[in-house]
Amino acid sequence: MASEPDQINLIMQLRRRGIRDTRVLRAIELVPRELFVDPAFAGHAYQDIALPIECGQTISQPYVVAFMTEKLALEASHKVLEIGTGSGYQAAVLSHLCDHIFTVERWRELQKAADRRFAKLGIANVTTIIGDGWIGWPPQAPYDRIIVTAAAAEAPKGLVDQLKPGGRMIIPLGETRNTQQLVQIDKTETGITNEPLLPVRFVPLLHGRVKPSERA
Repeated sequence: MASEPDQINLIMQLRRRGIRDTRVLRAIELVPRELFVDPAFAGHAYQDIALPIECGQTISQPYVVAFMTEKLALEASHKVLEIGTGSGYQAAVLSHLCDHIFTVERWRELQKAADRRFAKLGIANVTTIIGDGWIGWPPQAPYDRIIVTAAAAEAPKGLVDQLKPGGRMIIPLGETRNTQQLVQIDKTETGITNEPLLPVRFVPLLHGRVKPSERA
């Protein structure tokens, strides 16, 4: 388990890098990141780096998690769709800032492991499902906010359609890992606006659920 100084140092580093929303910083502080990483990397849990997790995926570096969360501009009443549950770390952070998170994962192993972590931490406002991230979760739409933790060449229309008017999506876009940009998409009364935010590197947003032949 990480020590309190490790957590404090991480929060101070996030402040130095420009994270100003005290609610976001508090949410990061409340989530024990060491529970969301491979035990072999627990000693690195509070370094500001991405780390490998199961199924060839990654847990994003804390700065990217904090930056994306801050840009969502969450309110306590918001309903959020997350595409790419992964370890569950991003959803755990969001759980302290909004009403409910619906999160879609294509790997059943990751979904089940994330559910166990949520239960261990007493997080009751996150609901997971196995599904296709390109499709989202239409039965629960519309959403106030959507956060996508895998990169696509363009924002999936199905996800944009699931945003409420006045809603916002944060998504990495780019043809390759070297050209990805985190983008803020806002749905306004007159249409859709796009604002590039930050160069990033995410795993690709793949179509469909994981097939048995894809399993390791």
